[in-house]
Amino acid sequence: MLNVTVLVSGGGTNLQAIIDAMEAGRIRNARIVRVISNNPGAYALERAAKAGVDAACISPKDYPGRPAYYEALADALREAGTDLVVLAGFMVVLPETIIREYRGRIINVHPSLIPSFCGTGFYGLKVHEEALKRGVKVTGATVHFVDEGTDTGPIILQKAVEVRDDDTPETLQRRVMEDAEWQIMPQAIDLIAGGRVEIRDGRACVME
Repeated sequence: MLNVTVLVSGGGTNLQAIIDAMEAGRIRNARIVRVISNNPGAYALERAAKAGVDAACISPKDYPGRPAYYEALADALREAGTDLVVLAGFMVVLPETIIREYRGRIINVHPSLIPSFCGTGFYGLKVHEEALKRGVKVTGATVHFVDEGTDTGPIILQKAVEVRDDDTPETLQRRVMEDAEWQIMPQAIDLIAGGRVEIRDGRACVME
């Protein structure tokens, strides 16, 4: 059984998609052992509580500096027996110490088809604003492993979403979430739990 810890900063819609997929049997051999937020007001903590999942707020504001905060975060991951760290809208950059400890065991969902509209500064509505500004006809979402760069880790899954002429950043964001993010994040967790993802020569390979 794969022990999953989900890190989230806001509403937790991707967290809910994971919870729903587990309850529906679309994610097998995995369970959420802890949800951690850096934001005490995050609705994701309520979603976790409603699902009977251990939830905790670990905020940088409660520590004298980033090193102490990062150590508290690492301790919380270890205490939960975490096998896989899932970043589901987590607005904190993980330190190299945690990335090293969980190398190949941290995944993130990004609301574009990487390498488009990704990297430093590309998050939330900004991604969709830039996609519309550029006039792309197709966007989507990407689930990737996390490394020391920003959105540079090996890509596990991608799903395309059509951009419509009448889209706003808000409508595009919603459709990317519903049609891509909420589909491929649970799928990626299921693949990893089933031992069907390997990193070879810097690339994530999905086995049949």
